[in-house]
Amino acid sequence: MSRKTLLNSKDIEIILHRLACQLIENHNDFSNTVLIGLQPRGTFLAERLAELLKNEYNIKELELGLLDITFYRDDFRRKDKPLAAEKTQMNFLIEDKKVVIIDDVLFSGRSIRAALTAIQSYGRPESIELLVLIDRRFSRHLPIQPNYRGRQVDAINEEKVLVTWKKTHKKDAVYIESKE
Repeated sequence: MSRKTLLNSKDIEIILHRLACQLIENHNDFSNTVLIGLQPRGTFLAERLAELLKNEYNIKELELGLLDITFYRDDFRRKDKPLAAEKTQMNFLIEDKKVVIIDDVLFSGRSIRAALTAIQSYGRPESIELLVLIDRRFSRHLPIQPNYRGRQVDAINEEKVLVTWKKTHKKDAVYIESKE
């Protein structure tokens, strides 16, 4: 198996700042906007963005939720072993709010479809946007596109995009792995 570094720690830091600035440009003070990270991997990106928005860009009132989509996935009962459910942490309703769904890698679009279904349990939002660190644009099974993307990657289906974070892997990086 071979591994190629797509983004290093510095690249990710630059991308996080760019994404934060794009969010500020579209949502100003976030008074009517909530960020929702998808469990498990989207939460690391969502937490880092929220931290950056609060500490570096002085966004005072920022609501961040973490959403588990396990039971909304269309492949929930198709796996050999059961999927591990995570904990949803959303202490707010999204009624008439602007929602930004955050995930690390947009692959087939099925996770986002599940998130759109799951989010209905928390109210009817004014609008929903999608922010991803990596957009694998040629792997889509559903007509879903991000509003904000860190990097677009043209990886073939056999290649795997792996995102690591300081918090869990001691290093921010994005790799492409392939069987060779």
